[in-house]
Amino acid sequence: MFSFVQEKKRLVQIIFAIIVLPFALWGVESYTNSGSSTNFAATVNDTKISQQEYKNALRQHEGRLRQQLGERFDPTLIQSAEIQREVMASLVSQKLMLEKARELNLLITDEQVAKLIGGIEVFQSEGKFDRAQYESNLANQGLSPLMFEARVRDEMLWQQIQNAYALNGFASRSVVENIIRLNEQQRTVSVHPISFQSFIGQAKVDEDALIKYYNQNMQEFQLGERAMVEYVKFSMDELLAKIDVDTEEVRSYYNEHQAEFGTPEERQVAHILVTSDANGTQMQQEDAKEKAEQLLQQIKKDPSKFTELAKTNSQDPGSAEKGGDLGFIVRGMMVKPFEDAVFALQNDEISELVKSDFGYHIIKLIAVKPSKAIPFEQAANEISRKIRGQKALKKYAELAEEFNNTVYEQSDTLKPAAELIGGKVERSEWLTNGTSTGDLWTTNMLQAIFTDEITQGKRNTSAIEVAPNTLVAARVLEYKPTEVQPFAEIKDSIQLKLMHEQAFNMAAEQGKEILKNLQDGDKPKLSWGPVQTITRAKYGSLDAMLVQKIFQSNAQKTPYYIGVEDNAQGYMLVRIDAVKDGVATDEEKLQRYSQQLRQITGDEMFRAYLADARESAAIKINIADTNTE
Repeated sequence: MFSFVQEKKRLVQIIFAIIVLPFALWGVESYTNSGSSTNFAATVNDTKISQQEYKNALRQHEGRLRQQLGERFDPTLIQSAEIQREVMASLVSQKLMLEKARELNLLITDEQVAKLIGGIEVFQSEGKFDRAQYESNLANQGLSPLMFEARVRDEMLWQQIQNAYALNGFASRSVVENIIRLNEQQRTVSVHPISFQSFIGQAKVDEDALIKYYNQNMQEFQLGERAMVEYVKFSMDELLAKIDVDTEEVRSYYNEHQAEFGTPEERQVAHILVTSDANGTQMQQEDAKEKAEQLLQQIKKDPSKFTELAKTNSQDPGSAEKGGDLGFIVRGMMVKPFEDAVFALQNDEISELVKSDFGYHIIKLIAVKPSKAIPFEQAANEISRKIRGQKALKKYAELAEEFNNTVYEQSDTLKPAAELIGGKVERSEWLTNGTSTGDLWTTNMLQAIFTDEITQGKRNTSAIEVAPNTLVAARVLEYKPTEVQPFAEIKDSIQLKLMHEQAFNMAAEQGKEILKNLQDGDKPKLSWGPVQTITRAKYGSLDAMLVQKIFQSNAQKTPYYIGVEDNAQGYMLVRIDAVKDGVATDEEKLQRYSQQLRQITGDEMFRAYLADARESAAIKINIADTNTE
């Protein structure tokens, strides 16, 4: 019962992502099915995916992309049909697998959920699960423990059915050895580059060619509509710097929330479980109780036999082999009957039978770690940050609507809106419609700017949310419609481009001629680069595409010559002097490769299973640009 989550590192990462990324993936609708029956983004057989659930999934995906890409993140990514289809496909797959898991009667117990949550670092204080910290973290993300634990249970069910395939892939020894031979193959090579730069002086482009290219490729020189705007940004982060918190507020919070500032009492317990299915017959339940009573009587006669009896009789596979030891627990980790019994025991005391949804428990209290309070001085800074954040959020919520109203009601100027929030009116660089730049000029913001009302009427845009708790309103100062750049302005760039193309073609033509001579057995004088030995994974300064071509070549006899066009340099001649296959030199390497291949084949099996499930399911998608499969 407790063994399932012991090594679920990847699952913990998934669960952790739910609480650290902005916006929870699963709204209340996921578990209450609230709202109109027609207001849904998709149906999977009889299961509905609400519009809010889908929007939250998009937001979480956006948050994940922001984390992964950092400054390279493009806000327009989340608007693409491809990303939206990917997010919807993921939701559909989750619903299908949860449905399959329930058909197979797979079960995740409360203890398994508690064990996993208890091991998530963000919920811990000094390395131990902290109930107050747990609830506080969830509340900050708009989640209740019930919602979060339901999501965790679903993730664990999903993982359970996926692992049934992913952890049972197959890879024969001969296949593994062949993969090692190819993957660790070494090739000794030298490179002779033929740079297109050396041919630039020979390239000739006349005026007629420039005009012809310009006339045939005008879309290349078209500038989208542009605007320069003034704008006001209103964000909660800016409010934070203006919020004051005095010592009395901090002290008052500390006194009123003592549970948050200490470690709770911990109790080390062991148990013997005799399972009893709540849906079983009366006789089955009575048999389970009778067996538990017999074990309890044996323990009462000789308490020293508890560990031995747990190993041989407990039906909890996660703890039985350890003599029933569950380690240290705190309140909130276990189901209520079990928890109540644990916290009523004295040291070394053994309980009477305790009935839970899982059966009958005999519980032994092994040790107690008393609760500890964190001194006010240590907690003060964190409390101050928390109060400042709460005040800033409240102030932001109060001003956001007023900010939007001011922008709308005084639509010919942004100064009143700036004065309202204590901000300033700023000026942008030239913005191009459809080209998002920086954090402010998102797709939605640009769409708000580039309308006739705003560009021609010089009115304020509405307040647009460009990031969580960040609003921007803008007003056009200068506007330029779509136009084609005049030939005179881009003549030089066209000439340079065409000369580069000619020079590149000359380099390639010469390279191919030399390659033919080499392959025919001639030995022209070439300045070959230093000899280097490369593998598919380690190839020094060589270009990855060039390395791919080197290993694709059938160099059975050496020296072997190949030529590759390189967009950055021109033409690359490569001499392959030697080929040495990788060798499975030890069992450890064989096992490492075998494990990776089993993972790959297991994942493929799961994808095939998922594809089959999708094929036989009744799936209906109700959002634009997303197709059913």
